[in-house]
Amino acid sequence: MAVVTSCFRCVTAAALTLHQHQPAFLAVRLRLPRRPIPTNRAMSSSSAASVASPHQAGAWYVVPDLSLRDHRFAVPLDHASSGSPSITVFAREVVAAGKEEATLPYLMYLQGGPGFESPRPTEASGWVKKACEEYRVVLLDQRGTGLSTPLTTSSLSQITPAAEQVEYLKHFRADNIVMDAEFIRLHLVPDGKPWTILGQSYGGFCAVTYLSFAPEGLKSVLLTGGLPPLGKPCTADNVYRACFKQVQLQNEKYYKRYPEDIQVIHEVVRYLSESEGGGVLLPSGGRLTPKMLQCLGLSGLGSGGGFERLHYLLERVWDPILVPGAKKNISYYFLKEFEMWLGFDQNPLYALLHESIYCEGSSSKWSANKIFSEYGNLFDPVKSTDEGRPVYLTGEMVFPCFFDEIHALRPLKEAAHLLAEKEDWPPLYDISMLNNNKVPVAAAVYYEDMYVNFNIAKETASQIAGIRLWVTNEYMHSGLRDGGSHVFEHLMGLLKGKKPLF
Repeated sequence: MAVVTSCFRCVTAAALTLHQHQPAFLAVRLRLPRRPIPTNRAMSSSSAASVASPHQAGAWYVVPDLSLRDHRFAVPLDHASSGSPSITVFAREVVAAGKEEATLPYLMYLQGGPGFESPRPTEASGWVKKACEEYRVVLLDQRGTGLSTPLTTSSLSQITPAAEQVEYLKHFRADNIVMDAEFIRLHLVPDGKPWTILGQSYGGFCAVTYLSFAPEGLKSVLLTGGLPPLGKPCTADNVYRACFKQVQLQNEKYYKRYPEDIQVIHEVVRYLSESEGGGVLLPSGGRLTPKMLQCLGLSGLGSGGGFERLHYLLERVWDPILVPGAKKNISYYFLKEFEMWLGFDQNPLYALLHESIYCEGSSSKWSANKIFSEYGNLFDPVKSTDEGRPVYLTGEMVFPCFFDEIHALRPLKEAAHLLAEKEDWPPLYDISMLNNNKVPVAAAVYYEDMYVNFNIAKETASQIAGIRLWVTNEYMHSGLRDGGSHVFEHLMGLLKGKKPLF
């Protein structure tokens, strides 16, 4: 397909009209409840000595062509409660080597997810290298990830029963991530000046929450594949209906490129369905079933190079037959790689909170599983195999069976079901604020994005006043990783008026 690229500025007159029809709970301008955030500069020496410092900065260290410094902040678990216990949030400051003391504007990066930490730089490359030409970059580990009070199966086991886990986990969505960012800005940036933020995927969702509730902290916003759905108490059903259609297209493209893999996957599905219990044990103690096999599409169908990596993985699915007549077995290599592809054992927040990112005042009720069922036999791996049809892999969906078949998630099963039924989620966006946005915003929207649907992204863009869009199919959802320098430079050009709008 030829590369399609366009830039345009969204006009918000229509958006303002649409706002009249938004649900009442979204039609009111909402501000995140906050308490005053003292800065280090405001603390007297006596008060600083009497309480633990809310900000601790480490010494500079280096990787090739970059200097880095670690920061740890003591923030409230619940920013809305004056008596809330504290958690630690970690951020890594990055500058080009030799610019440690230079006066530079700040740019905070918000990672995709939910539930994944910021990248760990090993050298100056990609978008980080380009950004460090003019910015002091702050790589935030969002709360619950990386070094920011990481929530794992083992750490969450300290909290019982499951209902208490849910009460704790409810504080790990975009609303509190934004308040953490504001806390960090006021402690880190000289004079608490506004900064630029770059949000990738779910990080972009957080950035739109930032625009909704704390725009005074923002100088400008860059979004890459990260415009969230707006306008309903729970948008999950709409999201998954759109995503399943794009996933189907990605499957068709994959099998057109690698038609031999239709038979390979048929053989694996038959092997799994005929095994005792309908699957085989994974190295960690979980179980690979036909439905779990479909989850390879999460990483294999929607990112740059994903098709190739998936094909090469399937090349290694079987053990060689060393002795004539030996039983055919799925290889340990494949089983181990399968677990590494999913990554839920190390980052359970993704599975626990994924559907909640679409909820404001309503529950998701396992939306992806519900929409999966609407497709009948189309995504049924066993029936597809029996009928000789390609087995369609799935995309960015979390299913209840994950908490049975993934060993590390089993202890969190009850909490996961409670989260799926939880209704009293607070608002994440303020459409009135977005309609009247004054912060410069530039966004990359990927035409064939499997994770953040193109049409939904366009609709959201129409609600954000002044946003400048770059629509392209030159990249997949992983554009910032695959072509980071180009993507970052293009978005900065839009902000600075160097790129044409039409």
